[in-house]
Amino acid sequence: MIRVLLVDDQPLIRSAFRALLDLEDDIEVVAEAADGHEGVAAARTHLPDVALVDIRMPVTDGIEATRRIAADPALAGVHVVILTNYGLDEYVFQALRAGAAGFLVKDVVPEDFLHAVRVAARGDALLAPSITRRLITRYVSGPPPADRPPAIRDDLTTREREAVTLAARGLSNDEIAAHMVITPLTAKTHINRAMTKLHARDRAQLVIYAYESGLVRPQRMEPGRRCIPD
Repeated sequence: MIRVLLVDDQPLIRSAFRALLDLEDDIEVVAEAADGHEGVAAARTHLPDVALVDIRMPVTDGIEATRRIAADPALAGVHVVILTNYGLDEYVFQALRAGAAGFLVKDVVPEDFLHAVRVAARGDALLAPSITRRLITRYVSGPPPADRPPAIRDDLTTREREAVTLAARGLSNDEIAAHMVITPLTAKTHINRAMTKLHARDRAQLVIYAYESGLVRPQRMEPGRRCIPD
């Protein structure tokens, strides 16, 4: 059973999401919260698998709530998915850096919303398909961030670097395996080991780190090319 926490200051939004999730046999809404402070407390109490967190709320916003959840070792199993009405903006980038597994716009269709919950619960990165390409374009074509992290760690093996590079260019584990002529399980192992060494909470942070550290260099994106696997 996938345990979900809803954090949004709009009761109507919470009710709509709860009604949708309650129809699923494998998903249970364990708690609701009206702001980020309440959300962090609820996460500590209920230990959900997925926290759906609005990005803009009173008292404590979604970015700070995400940062507190990600920083708490007791909440390592909580995967935060940011909810936003605004599509791609700087708040989303900050939330991903803070530890969010991904984000969704609130007008997502029900099927994609439910898919997102299941993807996040199993620990995979999830970004809204409609704005995924714009996210990566921001990193490959925009100015370097002021808080650029240190260079990619030297203790990554050659194969781990190759796997991270391919992940950052949008390939799934199966596609990475085909490109590297290895099994999907070995590809996943390379990615997981790189995440551990880089202290990346999930695949989304790994991809961002790859771009910001310079492991993946800016290049022209082909129209329609998927950049981060859903």
